Amino acid sequence: MLIKGNIALSDNGFVFNPSSGDSFTMNHTGKEVIMLIKEGKTINEIIELMLEKYDVDKMTLERYLLDFMNDLSSNSLLEE
Repeated sequence: MLIKGNIALSDNGFVFNPSSGDSFTMNHTGKEVIMLIKEGKTINEIIELMLEKYDVDKMTLERYLLDFMNDLSSNSLLEE
């Protein structure tokens, strides 16, 4: 799982896909997940890091993370 190399992410969570011209705004958590993906972290590593940092149960986190990953994929932000 990789974020496409041409995807731009600003410090304030603005995401731009130059291939499509689409732009998105991420909240802090979404931006954090994208940065972890860009660092090469796996889904399991991201889950473990976020469980340590946030007060959330694992099942809820996994569900939200999978939904987020599906959103990234459907908006052509992930390498296929």
